[in-house]
Amino acid sequence: MAPLTILRYPDPGLSKPCQPITVFDAALETFAQDLLATMRAARGVGITAAHVGVHIRLVVLELSAKDGPRFYANPVILSFGEQPMRYTEGSVSMPGATEEVERPAMIRFRYQRLDGTHAEEDATGFYSVCMQHEIDQLDGVFWLKRLSRLKRDRLVRKWEKGR
Repeated sequence: MAPLTILRYPDPGLSKPCQPITVFDAALETFAQDLLATMRAARGVGITAAHVGVHIRLVVLELSAKDGPRFYANPVILSFGEQPMRYTEGSVSMPGATEEVERPAMIRFRYQRLDGTHAEEDATGFYSVCMQHEIDQLDGVFWLKRLSRLKRDRLVRKWEKGR
């Protein structure tokens, strides 16, 4: 497992939608493990292939050491719960920058495992927030787009000064 280079905001690659994965093979497994190593090196809890400039629909999450890493190919949100929640978000592509974002507290989503088998899950709380954040990234929606223009501009200025 070798860490990859993470794109930094405002790289245009972070706004590019990702293509579905069609081949589930050893190369995908190797890439997924490299993505996991990259996420861990960046001290993140989630990363997508888009964060390293590979525009395929692959998400890696590791929300706790106890649960270990999980890999999601071609994730799609099927439904959203009605109850909102606010959570502080950030990105491996914009280290040190965080802001509170409001999202639905529950989602149902479909994905494929690295072997290509299909699955559906419900996600609540932090898990829900993370999946929505990463699926946004796969769709070319960097998390800053979920902020008001005022908050976004203020956060970008502060982040640029601190780089």
